[in-house]
Amino acid sequence: MKDFSNRTVYVVGGSSGIGLAAAGELARRGAHIVIFGRDTQRLSHALDRIASRRISQDQRFSYTSMDVSVWREVLQAVEKTAASAGPPDVLINCAGRAYPGRFEDIGIDQAEETLKTNLLGCIHTCRAAIPFMKKSGGVIVNTSSVAGFVGVFGYTDYCASKYGLIGFSEALRSELKPWGIHVQVLCPPDTDTPGYAVENLTKPEETRRISTAARILTPEQVASALIRGMGTSRFLIIPGFESRLIFFIKRLFPSLVEWVNDRQIRQCRKAVSYTHLTLPTIYSV
Repeated sequence: MKDFSNRTVYVVGGSSGIGLAAAGELARRGAHIVIFGRDTQRLSHALDRIASRRISQDQRFSYTSMDVSVWREVLQAVEKTAASAGPPDVLINCAGRAYPGRFEDIGIDQAEETLKTNLLGCIHTCRAAIPFMKKSGGVIVNTSSVAGFVGVFGYTDYCASKYGLIGFSEALRSELKPWGIHVQVLCPPDTDTPGYAVENLTKPEETRRISTAARILTPEQVASALIRGMGTSRFLIIPGFESRLIFFIKRLFPSLVEWVNDRQIRQCRKAVSYTHLTLPTIYSV
């Protein structure tokens, strides 16, 4: 999909980070934008920024408040939005959370919330939007992570949600092809979002030391890669050369990736520099 003019785009998690950047860029390309999130004040401020990038006074902009982890809220929000703003041609799921820590230190409630937001939340929004999209087809992009295909130290619950999201999307992609709905997954590396700053507060020392060597992308860089890949034949949209290299190495030589990962952790525990490693650093969103 290259022409977004007059297309209606729903961006879940559109008040900040990658979702906000994607919504702004799509507004610049002539799309009608609806953003979804929990905080109405943040949604309002974000919508002003997005609308400032419009190229036509005919473009429509709105926001809807909902908690993606609560099915009834999502269903009501999507139905209400479809009636007022029109059904979605594009659904972009960017809502997510990550609170890293060693598995035994993570509370069960926290793990459940991560799975409910990152995985079940995406299932909710897809389930609510698909009946409207079947009428004319469209594109669904679910945001996973590099941590959706590589296990990352200190991110057990997060990895579970992001691995699961890729599996869900792959199965859904097959089911929706007859209706002309194209399902894709965005797998960004570390990205300089408000959520990333929060993650740094609870990262285990091993993860913090390793991640300092990783290249961090801006939300705008990730959004640009997302929009370039949207509607193409690719299932996974992986921004950044390092991220794509990790993906292919993991597919071809999974034991090698595990060995490098274990080596990095051992070196970090010994407070030894790891910048000389021959493979890119493994990281999460």
